[in-house]
Amino acid sequence: MSSGPAGRPLVFLDVDGPLITFAARPAGPERSLGSVRSTSPDDVCGNPLLDRLRPEDGRMLLALGCQLVWATTWMAEANEVVSPRLGLPELPVVDWPDSDDSPQYGLHWKTAFLTWWAAGRPFLWLDDEITDADQAWVAAHYPGRALLHRVDPYLGLTEADFALIRRWLAG
Repeated sequence: MSSGPAGRPLVFLDVDGPLITFAARPAGPERSLGSVRSTSPDDVCGNPLLDRLRPEDGRMLLALGCQLVWATTWMAEANEVVSPRLGLPELPVVDWPDSDDSPQYGLHWKTAFLTWWAAGRPFLWLDDEITDADQAWVAAHYPGRALLHRVDPYLGLTEADFALIRRWLAG
């Protein structure tokens, strides 16, 4: 892995599923100490599911040494609402095209655009909607290294996910 920003692999992050799980997570030590929030941003943005975010996910993502990029329909709101709760800096945001074009049958609507955005750089895509069709399409059409990793939306990112990501980065 190169030390310059352009040489670091990209990590495309989805929010709903990988970071905000579909099921409540058990309270960790930080939750029990009440340090997750000091004010009530849930009241400001109206999303009670933000309590499912875990600051340790942010620390583990930063420890990967990659360029993190929001690849979510939250778009810029991810920087305003999610980043501070995870201890992340402001991240680049994939600005989805306004298009009514349907993706190739079976392909996720994000897949082709993320490969264009990555522009040949190694990338990881963490999302709960990745399918075998996306894996096959990227393998056939993307010239660089890529890891498309489906995160269980009921568990969110786990230590097993991070272990797999670290092995891929080392490989």
